[in-house]
Amino acid sequence: MKNQEQDLTIGNVNGKLVRFALPLFGANLLQSFYSIVDMLVVGRIVGKTGLAAISNASMISFIINSICIGVTMGGTVLIAQYKGADDEQGQKETAGTLFSLSFIASIIVTFIGLLVYAPLFSLLNVPSEAMEEACGYMRIICLGTVFVFGYNAVCSLMKGFGDSKSSLYFMAVAAVVNIVLDLLFVGPMEMGTEGAAYATIFSQGISLLVSIIYLKREHFVFDFKRESFAVKKDKLISILKIGLPAAVQMVIVNISYLLITGMLNNFGVSVAAASGIGLKVNTFAGMPCWAIGQAVTAMAGQNMGAQNLERVKKTVKCGLRLNVLITFLVVIIIQIFSESIIMMFDPGSPEVVKEGVMYLRICCGINSLIYAVMYTFDSFAIGIGSANVAMFNALLDALVVRLPVSWILAFVFQLGFSGIYIGQALSPVLPAIVGAVYFKSKSWRSRNDSGRVIP
Repeated sequence: MKNQEQDLTIGNVNGKLVRFALPLFGANLLQSFYSIVDMLVVGRIVGKTGLAAISNASMISFIINSICIGVTMGGTVLIAQYKGADDEQGQKETAGTLFSLSFIASIIVTFIGLLVYAPLFSLLNVPSEAMEEACGYMRIICLGTVFVFGYNAVCSLMKGFGDSKSSLYFMAVAAVVNIVLDLLFVGPMEMGTEGAAYATIFSQGISLLVSIIYLKREHFVFDFKRESFAVKKDKLISILKIGLPAAVQMVIVNISYLLITGMLNNFGVSVAAASGIGLKVNTFAGMPCWAIGQAVTAMAGQNMGAQNLERVKKTVKCGLRLNVLITFLVVIIIQIFSESIIMMFDPGSPEVVKEGVMYLRICCGINSLIYAVMYTFDSFAIGIGSANVAMFNALLDALVVRLPVSWILAFVFQLGFSGIYIGQALSPVLPAIVGAVYFKSKSWRSRNDSGRVIP
């Protein structure tokens, strides 16, 4: 694996950032693509009830994934800083602690998920015709949580080392397996939405297995022996120092989307299906932004470990320019082809197409550029060890803007579901401003050693 690692503390910043982000973009794209394939296959075979079921179940899946990604992100930052400090023992102990933490967390999250998904669907007013399928899908997804945690733990460590290519290869395997199984389970085997769920967890499990085999063959710094999984208290504290706020940040945002979905369910199955499709497309549009943000986190982490603050600043500025430019291009494409994109999922429902296009018109426009700014600054804050800033921004995004504004516009001003879309579009404005102010301030630059999370 050594030949895949990059030292992000040297070389041209723009070049390093792009080379590191491209494989991450590919991996994110593939992950989003195979989740979209779930909806394409289910939409064309099962219909809009299946789409509504997956739309609602996906909200809980996003929360599970956000806990996983948030917790393991602490591993990315800690490994990156140990890499920048050239401390191999710290790298080994961090890997062992992260793997053990991820396994324990996956068991806890699985148990909680199985307990709460059915009551949550009832609270969210999931359309009755989609309820059974939503529950069946979610039950299976919960049982595959351990694979999600394991895979993300592996990928988070590799990103910290500066290796973004391996994640792309593993995700390619998962995507191919998922698509083949989707077509088989939902189609000829007639397993409906449950078939899509089985395809997802099987593909994640195979991807995790392939990643572990690869790391063992490449003489990864972690040897996967039983004694290597020991939890080191100092490493655990450092991982959680970043991971918990990052997880809380993502959970808050995804719970807000879950509650938004509940609001939209009040407007019927067509709106529920259309907004689910729109969210998938919007997620797809965010892939380049997330890849660059992940690269900013890893690069800022390594340079913070090396105490090269000027390079941290340059990394953020380069990432910001790239994020805004690429997001702008993606938004233009989606706006031009919005109707054709929605029709790919459910060409037989004019209501779904009309309402899906409205979602994209409102929620995938100028607000996406503001989101790109917000995400870049949040990624920077996490990379330098200030995950609390990103968590605060998540509170602004979800609790101060998205939920109250959406509810007021939809139900007080009686704009209906279009008011909910407007509330979502406005949500990144305040966090983007706060992130910019924090980056421009001298507080993080004056932290120096205290900005590092390595014990």
